[in-house]
Amino acid sequence: MKKLTLILFSFLFSLSIKAQNDGLEAILLSGTDDANKLINAYMNPAMKGLIYGMNNGWYHTAKPHKKLGFDLSIGFNASKIPSSDEVFKFSELGLSVTSPSNNEINGATVAGENSQETLMDVSTTVYVPGIGEKTVSTSYTMPGGIKDDLPISAVPTPSIQLGIGLPHKMDVMIRLVPQVGSEDLKGSLVGIGLKKEITSWFGPLDKLPLHISLLAAYTNMNIEYDIQNDSSLEGSNQSAEFKLNSYNIEAITSLNFPIINIYGGFGYSSGSATLKMLGAYDLTYETSLPVPQNEVTIPIVDPINLDFNANGIKATIGTRISFGFFKIYGNYTLQEYNTVSAGIAFNFR
Repeated sequence: MKKLTLILFSFLFSLSIKAQNDGLEAILLSGTDDANKLINAYMNPAMKGLIYGMNNGWYHTAKPHKKLGFDLSIGFNASKIPSSDEVFKFSELGLSVTSPSNNEINGATVAGENSQETLMDVSTTVYVPGIGEKTVSTSYTMPGGIKDDLPISAVPTPSIQLGIGLPHKMDVMIRLVPQVGSEDLKGSLVGIGLKKEITSWFGPLDKLPLHISLLAAYTNMNIEYDIQNDSSLEGSNQSAEFKLNSYNIEAITSLNFPIINIYGGFGYSSGSATLKMLGAYDLTYETSLPVPQNEVTIPIVDPINLDFNANGIKATIGTRISFGFFKIYGNYTLQEYNTVSAGIAFNFR
């Protein structure tokens, strides 16, 4: 379980590491206000994809276990990023001191083309010691996306969960990873779901191989990343923090036969995420004055604090094939970021 979760953690911050190498940290040269707007636009598709992905893969049947029966499921979700979210428009961000150097209209999001980089010009007013208020300038390269590095242009989210049968035709599902990682990258994950069969509410339907249940699930993920050693800007205590909370409510149904099981669901997916860049960063600008006053360095502290949200109706259809206690399943979910899920399960009723 820890290894698969580290795949997810590593994916999240491979975004950050690649973006740093390509210039994401340099966006701080735009100042706190513009930098928050630009990084929000750049990272938004990845954050939404993670929320939708973490809300998937909670079930592959509506039928609960017998009391104390259990299953272990190992799954993989891939949330497809729409092509419309591969770019953003600079004019819609309300930038105050930053503009694309060659008047480009669009910038690449993290889901965009790898080669779509944009040279950005910054012109702002700062206090220069011995001079006073002075207009200073700099430029940097806005990073391209990582579309070529994403499988089928989708955000991956692996999951491992344990399902346990409770009395009254109920299951509890648990996803739990205590803090794992290293000094540079560490994270934890906890998720809990509850499934309650309600087939008997519909009278004679309980005589058929049809099962109907209600499901509710919640996931919390926290990741900390020390970026000091990889930072392109001088400073101290530089780090990034990522937190995710996702919620999922569905009505699910399944037709259960000895070998094949057809299942589906309809419900609501929601979640939020925060991304922070903490620590001190030294920003250097050109003053157009003679040496030694040709440059000025301005420190900023804890510059990035972003919130991301995703929510909407979802509908799922899938199938599961059984080989005794061993199961293989796959499903497709229609939602804002359509999601494919597949996996295996070891089931002991």
